Amino acid sequence: MTERYVVAIDQGTTSTRCIVFDRRGQLVSLAQQEHKQFFPKPGWVEHDAAEIWRNVERLAPLALRRAGITVDQVAAVGIANQRETTVLWDRRTGVPIGRALVWQDTRTDSLVHRLLTEPGAEEVQQQSALPLATYFSGPRLRWMLDHTPGLQVRAERGEVLFGTMETWLIWNLTAGAVHATDVTNASRTNLLDVHTLDWSPEALQFFGIPRAMLPEVRPSVAVFGTATSAFPGVRIGAALGDQQAALFGQTCFTPGEAKCTYGTGSFLLLNTGTELVRSDNGLLSTVAYQIGGEPAHFALEGSIAITGSLVQWFRDQLELIASAPEIETLARTVADNGGCYIVPAFSGLYAPHWRSEARGVIVGLTSYITKGHLARAVLEATAWQTREVVDAMNADSGLTLKTLKVDGGMTADNLLMQYVADVLDVPVVRPLAAETVSLGAAYAAGLSVGHWPDLEDLRRNWHRAAQWLPAMDPRRRDTEYANWRRAVERTFDWIQPDC
Repeated sequence: MTERYVVAIDQGTTSTRCIVFDRRGQLVSLAQQEHKQFFPKPGWVEHDAAEIWRNVERLAPLALRRAGITVDQVAAVGIANQRETTVLWDRRTGVPIGRALVWQDTRTDSLVHRLLTEPGAEEVQQQSALPLATYFSGPRLRWMLDHTPGLQVRAERGEVLFGTMETWLIWNLTAGAVHATDVTNASRTNLLDVHTLDWSPEALQFFGIPRAMLPEVRPSVAVFGTATSAFPGVRIGAALGDQQAALFGQTCFTPGEAKCTYGTGSFLLLNTGTELVRSDNGLLSTVAYQIGGEPAHFALEGSIAITGSLVQWFRDQLELIASAPEIETLARTVADNGGCYIVPAFSGLYAPHWRSEARGVIVGLTSYITKGHLARAVLEATAWQTREVVDAMNADSGLTLKTLKVDGGMTADNLLMQYVADVLDVPVVRPLAAETVSLGAAYAAGLSVGHWPDLEDLRRNWHRAAQWLPAMDPRRRDTEYANWRRAVERTFDWIQPDC
């Protein structure tokens, strides 16, 4: 019998990857391509959606060739995607209308401030279980309709389609036959009623968004359609937002299990089961996944905007290192941060603060500080931001985190992972499969077509590769955390409403 495989399209913030997995959940081959980042103004971040689709078309045959397999050996393809990034395109031609607005983009700041004062704002936040914030797709979509002449009228006529990245890819994979999203991505728009798992009529009216432009909302683990290009003849078996895909890939199927993905940003998710837990401490309530017709599972999420991208900034803008892995070597040239802290509020602060007006600071600078101290402060910023989110999660859930499962590119940095364990005072565990975002998309797709029979079969594939145990003196931990929190306060109120 011919061996069968599952392919994940992992459409991320900085690159797109196609990864082939075998039945044991092991990576067989990988093909990756970065795409261009556009920064037309401070706080504005854009992508070319057409470029991203072209990359998928190039990567698909390359991944299969590297795996030594043909497309008829692919049981299913699953999609994981950067969430909240907003794409508009012409229904007839399939051509994007302007560039995609990326989840990090903060241009909707003044719009969000205005919307918060409008009648119905509270109801929208209740129905979506999200705050009104620059982070989410709904305000971006409203901004695009406002700033492109004639677009509102065209959208009302059904000539313009909206989607996040998985919707855009599904549309192109099926040659325009399927315009659909999954519940995890839909839950990041401010437009979904999390109780009905469908678009909220009240939210659409509040934002002035025509229903005709929205995709159909479907379960995460379900067959969306059959690809006609990139993977012709292969069923698209799943779509999940990247962080929910990582939760799935880490096999966190039981309430109380948590993972943190360290990438461009970092995202900590705690499975809360079929119950939606609303946060009192600055976290997000989000849909974790939905398998077919089963009830949806929910999660508490702590979103940190800038972690891996802070290392990229250190490399590309300051040019203090030539490659990202060098930051660990540089940070190890000093014993501590020398009293220096970097708070990377480049696009505001996300969880648990939600301060869109905040901007980054470096505090504690003296003539003693070297680039080694700055490198250590860069890594420590990720650890302390994780600590803030875990404290909020413990308070909301009534539980105390016992272990943190981690994944993503930054987990290759041993100094960082040790520091995360130190500041959390819990073990940090990395699985053998580091590509858990892609693996989660593959698992979900394979599950939907019967490639894997059930969730327990997926659990058996999980194996530990590394563990870091806390070793920091509690008094030092408390002192450093207090210093970090004072540094965070310095970022507040930097952008004034009229600026």
